[in-house]
Amino acid sequence: MLRIGSLTLESNLCLAPLAGYTNLPMRLTVRELGGLGLATTDLVNARSLLEGHRKALELVRTCPEDQPLAVQLFGSVPEEMRDAAQLVESLGAAAVDINMGCPVRKVCRVGGGSAMLTDLERTTRLVAGMVNAVRIPVTVKMRLGWDEQNLTAPELARALEDVGVAAVFVHGRTREQGFRGHVNLAGIRAVVEAVRRIPVIGNGDVTTPPAARQMLEETGCAGVSIGRGAFYDPWIFARTRHYLDTGELRPEPDFEERVRVMRRHLDLMIRVFGEEHGCRQFRKVAVWYARRFGPAAEFKRRVATLSSRAEFEEILADYRRWRAQFLDAHGQLRARYRPPPLPTSVGGAGSGTEAADLEPANIPVPRGPVEWW
Repeated sequence: MLRIGSLTLESNLCLAPLAGYTNLPMRLTVRELGGLGLATTDLVNARSLLEGHRKALELVRTCPEDQPLAVQLFGSVPEEMRDAAQLVESLGAAAVDINMGCPVRKVCRVGGGSAMLTDLERTTRLVAGMVNAVRIPVTVKMRLGWDEQNLTAPELARALEDVGVAAVFVHGRTREQGFRGHVNLAGIRAVVEAVRRIPVIGNGDVTTPPAARQMLEETGCAGVSIGRGAFYDPWIFARTRHYLDTGELRPEPDFEERVRVMRRHLDLMIRVFGEEHGCRQFRKVAVWYARRFGPAAEFKRRVATLSSRAEFEEILADYRRWRAQFLDAHGQLRARYRPPPLPTSVGGAGSGTEAADLEPANIPVPRGPVEWW
C-alpha cells in the first residue's frame, strides 16, 4: 500500500504518463489485469483545459472504473495552473500532478516541464498556489535536474514538501540526457533522503518485476512508476506485485493471452473513440503487443492500415496461419525465433540486451542532442 496525502492506494505501483499513449483505453486495459495503484493521464496543457479545447478534454476523459486517477498538468502561469487544478478537482480526479519532467523544447521554452527545475523559487511559489487551491493531493513529476552540473531535484523536492506537495515522482535522468543512457539510481536515492515525510516514487527503465525490486531496494523509494515497461508488458503491475509479495516470478504471458488482451484493448479503443478513430489509433498500439509475438512482420505490415474491427480479426487469422511456420510440434515458438528477454535490472545491465533495443516501435522518443528538440 502507498499513501499520498489523503489518498490511500492499494499498490505502490503506478502507471506513468506517456504523451499520446496512456489514454483511457490503455488505463482500463492495465487496470483490468490487476496490480496497479495509481494511473496518471497524459500531460495536459493547463490553458487548453481551461479554454475547453477538445483535445485537452479528451485527455482527461475518465469513467468510474478508471480510479484512482491523477491528471497531469503542464504550464508556467501560476493563475492558469491554479485554476486548472481546481477544474481537475471538480471533474473528480483523485490527485493533480505537475509535470516538471518533460524534456521537449516546445514545453520547456514556455517555462513548463523540465524548465521548472531551473528556477526553484518561482516553481515553489507556483506549486504553493495550487496546493492551497484544492483539497485533493498535489504531486510532482520531475527529473534529476537540467544537466549533470545542476542536479536540483533533492533541493526542489524538499522545498515542495514544505509547501504541501503530497508526493514526488522522479525520473532518474536529467533533461540533457533526454531518454539516453541509464537511469541514475543514486540520484533518485538523493531525492528520497532529501525529504522528511512524503513518499518518493522512482521511475525509469523498469521493464520487469526484478527491475522494479532493484529500484525499490537501491533507492529506498516508496513506490515505482512504470511507463514504457507497461507497453512491453501490460501485465507488469500484476506480475510485479506478485513478485514483491511472494518472491515468485511469474512467466511472461503466452501468445494466446496476449491476443486476448490485445482484442480487449481494441474493443475499449472502439468504445471510447468510435470504430474508425479507435482503429486508427490502435495501429500503433498493436505494434507493442507484436514486439513479443516473435516473428510478426506480416502482422505489423497489415495492421498499419487497420480501419475496422472485422478487418482486425481477418488480419489476426491470417497472421496465425503465417506464424505457424515458426512453431514446433507443441505449438511453441522454436528457440531461434523467441523474442529476447527483457532486462531484469534497471538500465538493462546483465541482461544481454540493451533497453534501447527493446523500445516499442513508433513510440516517439526524441533523438539527437537535446538542443534539437
